[in-house]
Amino acid sequence: MVRPQTPRGAERPRLRRLGAVLTSLCAIAATLVAGPAHAAGPGGPCALPRSEAHHSEGLDTWNPSYPRPLGRLDAVMVFLSFPDSRPVATPAQLAADHFPATSRFFERASYGRFTVRAHPVNRWFRMPRPSTAYRIQRDWDGELRTAYLRDAIAAARGGVDFGRYGLVYLVADPDAPGVDSDATKVVNLDRPLEVDGAELRRVVTVFEHHPPDRNVLAHETGHVLDLPDLYHRPSEGKGDWDTHVGDWDLMGSQFGLASDPLGWHKWKLGWIDVRQVDCVTSRGSGLHTLLPLEERPRAGQDRPARLLVARTGRTGAIVAEVRVASGNDAATCAEGVLVYRVNSETPSGGGPVRVLDGHPATQACAGEAVYPPLADAPLAVGETLEVKPEGVRITVQGRAPGGAWTVRMDKE
Repeated sequence: MVRPQTPRGAERPRLRRLGAVLTSLCAIAATLVAGPAHAAGPGGPCALPRSEAHHSEGLDTWNPSYPRPLGRLDAVMVFLSFPDSRPVATPAQLAADHFPATSRFFERASYGRFTVRAHPVNRWFRMPRPSTAYRIQRDWDGELRTAYLRDAIAAARGGVDFGRYGLVYLVADPDAPGVDSDATKVVNLDRPLEVDGAELRRVVTVFEHHPPDRNVLAHETGHVLDLPDLYHRPSEGKGDWDTHVGDWDLMGSQFGLASDPLGWHKWKLGWIDVRQVDCVTSRGSGLHTLLPLEERPRAGQDRPARLLVARTGRTGAIVAEVRVASGNDAATCAEGVLVYRVNSETPSGGGPVRVLDGHPATQACAGEAVYPPLADAPLAVGETLEVKPEGVRITVQGRAPGGAWTVRMDKE
């Protein structure tokens, strides 16, 4: 689910709140000494085990309830109007709000290994009830949500061959009086709906303004691919949403300056593999060469690595990766080695990933970053970060003209 943008007074322009929902329906070798043993699955000893947590960050196995994000995912866009409003925007205009931008995001993030191909149905399908009758809102009543979904599918039946698509976007008329842009959500159905002989498993209900805030469909599609929410939802609406990961990864904020998925997510989704991960499971020290996460690999290129991972327990790890101003991260205001914790037993929305601030006394990009205290989290050459109590120390020792970075990891 997406999280609303928190206004920051004079620091940044006021942004619209976005919708959200729980997705529930549904290099160099190191010198090491012996340490604690962990079971090694197909992804190697640093691939944390997938747990029962919602959208678990474990990646030793794939959850078959979700589509593998390799190749092409065909998605149909169905446009819904209501008796209490006459649409102002056209279906073609609303489709252009999200595509091809969403497709390009995933093509860049996956190094060309995955894309979402949209198939807009260029007409309005009329819902049987006024938009206000569904009481659309962020924390939507389950029965009303089910009624909306049922009515939408019934309205489109006969005009859409749902069996041709792996994903359905139900796009509501943004100008209808009952449409709340804070309610955009993805629904992964535990029990597929049968529609004209086809099984409907995944639906995104879209209630965005026209034009929408950027990356909203990329965020929701991330949930379709089993990625968790990385933001922190404040208690009773008080506090900041972005304290866990800041701008780093669109699953934390679709507004982020560095919205490319974290390297851990690229590994989980199969866009990088174990050959591009330097894994440390035992005590000792070593040098590692890392390529920037955004850099598209050359044909047949497996090394240098993209991720440096220190296994710290049965469900935990410390991860380091290089982030630079390129691709989906072109707007970032800081480059360097980003370090974060991962825990595969922490559920979506509970902080399964926590970015570690390499510069806790400073901040960056006030007025632009969603969370300035973490905008300058990456380490520059010559800087060190000690991660306690895990006993991991990361030092950036150099940056080659060709783009590779040299990182030293010490593990107690």
